[in-house]
Formats: sequence, C-alpha cells, structure tokens
Amino acid sequence: MKTNNNKVTRFIITCISIYFNLFLCISIYSQSDSLFNYLEIAAKNNPLVMQRYYEYMASLQKVPQVGSLPDPEISLGVFLKPMELMDGKQLADIRLMQMFPWFGVLKSARDEMSLMAKAKFESFQDARLQLYYDVQRTWYEMHKVKQNLRISGKNIEILRTIERLAVARFKSASAGRGSASDKPLTPSSGQSSSSGSSGMQTMGGNQGNTNSSSDNQNNTPMPGSSMGSLSGGSGLSDVYRIQIEMGELQNNIELLSNRWNTLSAEFNSYLNRPPTSPVNLPDTLVRVVPNPSIFALSDSGLVKNPMLGMIKYEQQSLNARYKMVSRMGYPMIGLGVNYSLIKKSEMNTSPMNGKDMIMPMVTATLPVYRKKYKAMQAEVTILHSASEQNYKATSNTLQTDYYQAIQLFQDAQRRIKLYADQNQLAAKSLDIMLRSFTSEGSDLSDIFRVQQQNLNYEYKQMEAVADYNTAIAWLNRIVGL
Repeated sequence: MKTNNNKVTRFIITCISIYFNLFLCISIYSQSDSLFNYLEIAAKNNPLVMQRYYEYMASLQKVPQVGSLPDPEISLGVFLKPMELMDGKQLADIRLMQMFPWFGVLKSARDEMSLMAKAKFESFQDARLQLYYDVQRTWYEMHKVKQNLRISGKNIEILRTIERLAVARFKSASAGRGSASDKPLTPSSGQSSSSGSSGMQTMGGNQGNTNSSSDNQNNTPMPGSSMGSLSGGSGLSDVYRIQIEMGELQNNIELLSNRWNTLSAEFNSYLNRPPTSPVNLPDTLVRVVPNPSIFALSDSGLVKNPMLGMIKYEQQSLNARYKMVSRMGYPMIGLGVNYSLIKKSEMNTSPMNGKDMIMPMVTATLPVYRKKYKAMQAEVTILHSASEQNYKATSNTLQTDYYQAIQLFQDAQRRIKLYADQNQLAAKSLDIMLRSFTSEGSDLSDIFRVQQQNLNYEYKQMEAVADYNTAIAWLNRIVGL
C-alpha cells in the first residue's frame, strides 16, 4: 500500500514539474515589433498629438500674414456739381495710397512668427514623445499584470495540490488514531485557476508633464508565497491555512482582472480606439538595449528636449518682436497718386483745357505718443525675463527627473540580476529536494513551497525587466530621443 502511494506521489510531482516548465518550450518572439506598430498607430491617431500638429500648421500660415505690406487705400470723390476750374470742370477725384512700415519691421515680424511656428513644432514633438512614453509605460504595466495572472494561476494549482495532500494526510492520521472529525473534510473546489497575489508597489513612471501625460501609478499585486511549509504531522489547521491563502489569491485575481481592464482602456485611449479593443501582448518580455547617449548627461545634455527647445524659440521670437516694436516707433511712409478727372470748358481756349491732372503724393505718420511704444518694449523685456526663468525651472525639473530615472534604471538592473540568481538557487534547491524525496522521503509540502518560490522569483525577474524598459523609455523621453 505504501509503495503504491509513493508511485502516485512521484507521478504527481513529475506531472507538475513538466507543467511548470512548459513555458521554457514556448517559442519566443520579440515584443518590440508589436509595440512599434502600436506606437505608429498612436502617433497617427492620438487626438492630442494631432491637435499640436494642426496648431503648428496653422502657425505657419501667420508668416505671410505679418510679412506683407498693409493693404493699399483707394478713395473716390465725385462732384455732384462739377467744380469750375480755370482749365475746365472737375468731375471726380481718385486717390491711391500705399503705406510702408519703417525698414526692418516686416522682416522682424516674419522672424517672430517663424520662430513661434518652430516653438509650436517643438510642442508637437514634446506631445509625441510624451505619447510614446505613455504607450510604452502602459504596455509594460500590462505585461506585469499578464505575467502576474499567469504565475498566480500556477500558485493556485500548487495550493490545490497541497490541499489535497493535506486532506489525505489528515484523514490518514485520523484513521490511524481510530477517530474522525465531526464532519467530512474535502478539498475546496470553488477556487478559480486565474491569478492574484499580495500587493507590491510598481515603479512610478511619470515625471514633469510626463509627465506624460497623466501618469498615476497603481499598486500591482504580486504573486505571494507566504504559505510557509506545512508541519510534518499535518493537521486540520494546515488545510484551513491553505484555504485562507487560496481565498486571498482569488480576491487578488479579481483585482488583477480589474487592473487589466483599466490599463487596456488607458492603452486604447492613447491609440484613439474603443476602450474594449483587444491588446495583444507577447508571452515574453526582453530587455531593451539603451542608447549610450542617454547616460552621458552634461550641462547641455538636455538641449534636445523639446520643452527646452520650445522655450528657446520663444525667447528668440521675443527678441525679434523687440526689434519690431522698436522700429514701429519710427514714421510710416506712404506713397500714392491723386488723379483728377476734368471736363472741357466751352468758354476756355487754353491748351490745358479738359486735361486730367495726375499728382504724386507722399505721406508720413507722426509717432508722437511715445508712451505706448515704450510700454510695448517694456512688455517684451518682461516677457523675455519670464521666459528665462521658465527655461531654468524646466531645466531643473528635467535634471531631477533624469536622476530619478537613472535611479530606477539602476535599481531595475540590480533586481534583474538578483532575481535571476535567486531563481537559479530555488531551481537547484528544488532539484535537490526532488532527489531526496525519492530516496529519503522529504516533506512534499516543502517541495511545493520551493516550487512556488521559484515561480515568484520568475515573476519578480520579469517585473524588474519591465521596470528596466520603462526607465529607458523615461530617459529617452527626458533627453528627447
């Protein structure tokens, strides 16, 4: 009888080991292709990015508007009763006038609008970079939830197996003592094989206006392994403890499912798709190879950031506006012509009788009210000072975000190595326990506990890879790559 039980136990262990290692046989395909496709879709369809793009296109149309001369003025005067002149009768008077701003005013106005258009383009670039970061951040968060569900499902299966063993051990011990519990004890069957776990804080991905965008991070539950080993003389308390653990996992499964729906809706919003549109994720997550330039930050290492570029173009446009308003304080010159229509007089024999008159004209404005021009110059100077302070504040914020992203990157890099080593140690420990079980009959519950730890280290390693990739995406966002 004992020999048959050992064979059944060995068969169960073999089946579970094969089941837990099937993922090693699954073909791996890179998630970068699908992520790249989603980024393209988001760049083409995201409403905020398209808004910034159309604003940039509209700003380009302002350049020819401000760079053109004022519209010429034409006036027509008709005499209801012809005016008697020495050389005829004047019937009408036509005047055409074109005003010319002071030299350099139109050029400065064109420069100002051109630089403002460049600032709008930098704003468009910033919105696109923020979108790329938000898509990648959400993508990696969804990977965490997906793998959490998978690992938690395996943990539930482990707990079910341990529960069955604990029930069998309890019944066997009760039968050996010649006593039974008050009511029959059976393994719980209402547990789902989804996933869940105890909470673990995920890495925050937002910064500045990373600041994205709307970057509120939630806590993602992590598969727990707080079961602990069952006592050698397992009793009823072991069964209850296992069922409590399974109840907690089942509750966290529901939390993970809701978290997935929320992330999916957020991800689809970036792509301008319905919230319930399916999102395809690969089964594995690989580390992204970072651009070495993101780690070589100097005093001018953030000049490629679109936010700083936008502020610089705004400062240059203010310089052009200052030149423009300074020259607006000079007179405007008007050139024109006056044409008088004259009818012949019957009583006049002069050779000039009835000949129309053409008179060239020159006019000029008199900018004598100097307060408004001085106020315009003072306004531009104050705006320029405000822009300088905005540049310093934005640069300081970006530098702070940069060092935070570096910290997250280094932390994730360290955790990847740690959990890879822990996973190997847990796998070696499991192998030793499996060998000792067949020869010495070690505690089966300890074997399953180590297997559960192995799964949890696998999840933590994947989570560290997701945080690693998110940190790289954040760094690219900050340095403007």
